[in-house]
Amino acid sequence: MFGKTYSAKAADIEKKWVVIDAAGLVVGRLASIVALRLRGKHKPTFTPHMDDGDNIIVINAEKVVFTGRKRDQKVYHYHTGYPGGIKERSAKFILDGRFPERVVEKAVERMLPRGPLGRKQLGNLRVYKGSAHPHEAQQPQVLDIAKLNPKNARTV
Repeated sequence: MFGKTYSAKAADIEKKWVVIDAAGLVVGRLASIVALRLRGKHKPTFTPHMDDGDNIIVINAEKVVFTGRKRDQKVYHYHTGYPGGIKERSAKFILDGRFPERVVEKAVERMLPRGPLGRKQLGNLRVYKGSAHPHEAQQPQVLDIAKLNPKNARTV
């Protein structure tokens, strides 16, 4: 009466390479689409316990935008490991700093499941602050996130 549930095997998994230009894109909307594709939930062959998502390259990470006043008001916390060592940085400080790609990395990381599989899937994400990336040999396909929904991009 009912069919069997499909479960992907390691040999069945096909990983594509996708490049996304983050210039002018809203951080949270970009991160949710990237997290969905890293997990492989956009494929009909999605298997929860397997890493069947795509390899994703995000370029121009320093040109992402926040909506509202989040650029000035959003705070990222971290701990030094010493007692009372909690510190904070604003999104503006990080985006104007040396590693602006960490804003996108953290947003995606926090949308993936915690655990060994989530860490493995996060390893398939590569974020670069400029428009150049060393993955031309993989012939990545371009994914235009701004075209998917008008709310995904902001004109500053």
